[in-house]
Amino acid sequence: MFKLYSIMLMVMCIILAGCNSNQGTSSDHSSESTSEGGAQELTYWTFQGLHVEFFEDAAKSWNETYPDRQIHLKAESFPYDEMHNNLLLSLQSGVGAPDIVDIEVNRFPNFLQGDIQLEPLNDIVEPELDHFVKSRFDIYSTDGKYYGAPTHVGASVAFYNTKIFDEAGVSPDDIKTWDDFVEIGKVIKAKTDIPMTPIFTTGFWSFYPMISQKGSDFFDSNGDVILDNKDNTEVLTFINDMVYKDEIAVLAPGSRHDSEEFFAFMNEGGAASLIMPSWYASRFVEHMPDQSGNIVMKPMPSWEEGGFRSAGMGGTGTAVTKQAKDVQLAKDFLAFAKLSKEGNIKIWTILGFDPPRHDVWDAPELKESNRFTEYFGEGLFDMLIGIKDEINPLNITSHTPLARDLIETNVLHNVLREKTQTPEEALKQAADELRSR
Repeated sequence: MFKLYSIMLMVMCIILAGCNSNQGTSSDHSSESTSEGGAQELTYWTFQGLHVEFFEDAAKSWNETYPDRQIHLKAESFPYDEMHNNLLLSLQSGVGAPDIVDIEVNRFPNFLQGDIQLEPLNDIVEPELDHFVKSRFDIYSTDGKYYGAPTHVGASVAFYNTKIFDEAGVSPDDIKTWDDFVEIGKVIKAKTDIPMTPIFTTGFWSFYPMISQKGSDFFDSNGDVILDNKDNTEVLTFINDMVYKDEIAVLAPGSRHDSEEFFAFMNEGGAASLIMPSWYASRFVEHMPDQSGNIVMKPMPSWEEGGFRSAGMGGTGTAVTKQAKDVQLAKDFLAFAKLSKEGNIKIWTILGFDPPRHDVWDAPELKESNRFTEYFGEGLFDMLIGIKDEINPLNITSHTPLARDLIETNVLHNVLREKTQTPEEALKQAADELRSR
């Protein structure tokens, strides 16, 4: 009993500290007509502040649509690790969890172990499933039950800085394969002294899309470890060669895709390209305003002519916790926000993400100008539709969080930054540790 009380006290202290964190943000949203009473409060946690705007807009639309079921949305954004750790402790202790929460795809398996403290969403998912890219639900499911509503398809793309390409006298349209990418990168480096691309060392966004393009992963479809297979070793060797042999790539300042140091580097035109999922477009708009009009989005280079030009990366599953004050209201609001046609259109217009509901892909709203087309140019969604069938599925297992940690803290660091291991050695060591679990 004392142990449970201690855990509960620790959880509440952490949560209160998180609420006061300078890195987090919080906001309340309810319509004026219900802010003084009658509205059911729904609490929402996320690790991405941009999602707050999306859910606030959904709350406003909900209150206009359902005047007899008003909600008061209390949305809070915390740093990534802090939010996921707080959530896990809250669910384990049975106190302090929000009604609705965003859980990042690589952390989701942590919440599907033992006595699952998330509500199954089958009653709101199954009626709409035929309209969606089903694989984006599978990664948030176990034993036939769906626990997360997806936020995007997550098609990976190449972001090219046309100002730098023009200065070097080359064109992004000439890049079809990764060999082309390297050769044009050499021209750009020789003529401008600007590296072709940054490589992340505490984030797997450089490595994971490139192995997925080959049809590889950390685990196979049966859950067996394949991290040290031939394809993955070749990809990590290719990345290492871009940095140290071809000298067209640099280790990313800040080492992560979401660090302020990295945002500043790209905002100043520090590299000619960046490979990231298309959802990263919102980070360009938000954090790199000086490059507006210079950046275009194109398909990724393929490993060979006719090969896959994309990979489905990242993901956020929005879940309803068992601590929700009104489970059905939380589910219905989540379905309204993320499973409806209107909600998926707003996933594009507000967030700039490729919506996972495929029957909105030809909606006129997705062709209209918005802040993303103003930044990157017209035809963005047509390009994304063109690569939607070139995405291999991800094999997410209970050991995926550990695999990610090993790659980010050991493999990439030891190979690329410290240069203490070869790609083959580092991948084998990490794979052996995974196999021992």
